[in-house]
Amino acid sequence: MSRIASTNAPEGAQIPERHPKAPPIGSKIPSHFGHCFGCGELHPTGLHLVAYAGDGLDITAQFTVTENHQGAPGLAHGGLLSLALDEALGKLMWLLRAPAVTARLETDFLKPVPIGTTLFISAHITGRVSRKVYTVAEGRLNSIDGPIAVRAAALYVIVPMDHFLNNAPKEYLEQISKVPEILAFVDPDFEINP
Repeated sequence: MSRIASTNAPEGAQIPERHPKAPPIGSKIPSHFGHCFGCGELHPTGLHLVAYAGDGLDITAQFTVTENHQGAPGLAHGGLLSLALDEALGKLMWLLRAPAVTARLETDFLKPVPIGTTLFISAHITGRVSRKVYTVAEGRLNSIDGPIAVRAAALYVIVPMDHFLNNAPKEYLEQISKVPEILAFVDPDFEINP
């Protein structure tokens, strides 16, 4: 059996620098794709998660649980809550300006999240080793100070932008070519420091 990667930053992990071209503090982090189930504004039943850049290597995000997000009657689906935290954690890569994929995600469910609840998520980077970026997040019920309902830790791996561009449908490439903030992020010649 192969070893499972840890989501904990190992000893010697460095806290990376915020990229000079990261989204400005307090600004909305754009959706990478309008039809993304997590953050896309065009997805009819998606989370419509909205995230904002913090002042360091952190972001805040939120989404409201609707009837389209149920698992048990009246409650958010656990997998969907994992998706919401993964989406928020993934937005951290905008602060590094480094395209990355989720390598491992661990989620702890502490309280039920009913329909109509707004989940307030805070996330930050805990370390980086080469291409591996370690992150944590928590989701609180109905306010930034509400009770913690869900926590997550994730490991992301920085990949070349070609990973996304070579697998994207033509329609996606056409859509991103019209959004300057996204176009700047998805430049195939984007510098990645391994």
